[in-house]
Amino acid sequence: MALVLLPGLNNLIEDISEEKKLPAQVVETALREALLKGYERYRRTLYLGINENPFEEEYFSNFDIGLDLEQEGYRVLASKIIVEEVESEDHQIALSEVMQVAEDAQAGDTVVLDVTPEKEEFGRMAAATTKQVLSQKLRDQQRRMIQEEFADLEDPVLTARVIRFERQSVIMAVSSGIGRPEVEAELPRRDQLPNDNYRANATFKVFLKEVSEVPRRGPQLFVSRANAGLVVYLFENEVPEIQEGSVRIVAVAREANPPTRSVGPRTKVAVDSIEREVDPVGACIGARGSRIQQVVNELRGEKIDVIRWSSDPVQYICNSLSPARVEMVRLVDPEGQHAHVLVPPDQLSLAIGREGQNVRLAARLTGWKIDIKNSQEYDQSAEDAIVAELISQREEEEALQKEAEDRLAAEQAARAQEDARLRELYPLPEDEDEESEQFQENEGALEPEEQNVVNNTNEEDSEGSYEEGELNSDEDRTR
Repeated sequence: MALVLLPGLNNLIEDISEEKKLPAQVVETALREALLKGYERYRRTLYLGINENPFEEEYFSNFDIGLDLEQEGYRVLASKIIVEEVESEDHQIALSEVMQVAEDAQAGDTVVLDVTPEKEEFGRMAAATTKQVLSQKLRDQQRRMIQEEFADLEDPVLTARVIRFERQSVIMAVSSGIGRPEVEAELPRRDQLPNDNYRANATFKVFLKEVSEVPRRGPQLFVSRANAGLVVYLFENEVPEIQEGSVRIVAVAREANPPTRSVGPRTKVAVDSIEREVDPVGACIGARGSRIQQVVNELRGEKIDVIRWSSDPVQYICNSLSPARVEMVRLVDPEGQHAHVLVPPDQLSLAIGREGQNVRLAARLTGWKIDIKNSQEYDQSAEDAIVAELISQREEEEALQKEAEDRLAAEQAARAQEDARLRELYPLPEDEDEESEQFQENEGALEPEEQNVVNNTNEEDSEGSYEEGELNSDEDRTR
């Protein structure tokens, strides 16, 4: 068959490569796959209305497309096996037919033949399929490159621009670096801030949450405005002491989407200093609050509490409940990390916070279960009795959990022992092969003296059996 010409093929590949920011090799591969799908569609349309589709899923696996960039065209090539009697013309070719061209051909060899149809025969449906598959392949390659590009980013915070809205999600345009093309990223409803105004072309700092594979959509970027990593990034950019390493952020507890609208977003940040003369809280707040104000402005007025971290849990819990004033902290169950915090009556609502937000964030920040108690109404003996009962329940649950784990481990050990016993009684083929190999290795590892003893013993046994065979034959003759 003649080469099917595609005028301007080289220019087409270059234009697509430049537009889609893909290597020319990737575009060529996508074009070959699309042309092959178009050929499959052409073959299938020949049987429309005549009978059922005779082609199975892997029927065209031996077909390929050969691009000729010099002459700007393509060929359809088929790999066929040489056989005596042909059963499938698309996969086999008769030996007699091949021998007319190559006399040394043998059955079982593979030949590549040109099966390109005429350009006029290709058909409108096949051409449409080729175009559709090419677009899909190019999109898949773009998304795959996006996934690889963004998955290796050292800086997870990006500048995003609002493009459009889909259901409750905001679709934003992000770029991985200067000169790189913008790609789409999704900001789901749960990762949005209630104080943000997501109007068209508005720009925001977003945290790259994940690059995941979405069914029927390929690799997809998901960004967040509610992630605690965004707060860490903003402080690192605004506080030089954090960049230098003299101040470090130990923990962050953030509630960007409170349960109700009556409670605004709030964050607690625990900081510590490596150098004694550096005040970590003052460094993060800045002169007259200039540094923290930049962070608050980027987060659209979110309330941020910066507290000092301490290795002493009592002091750490006191700091975490800021701005409330704490009278005393009792670590009633240090092993279970349970503490009672006593505050004056006028500080009770401030320590708890609106709808419990302040104490909830303090518990997340410290990792302790915190109960706020009125210092004037606190009955220590009654509270100790309640705590003792809670400790007893916790220890009982831990004992049951450990018992269940031990029972599971014992069952697994017994099952493994039974499996080993059954393998000894009924060895699997691979076990016999291993034993045979081990025996051969042991036999080859015998010392020379031991090997001679074994050889001599074998020779004696063979001689003894030979003489016995002679005696038996003499007796037979006598009889």
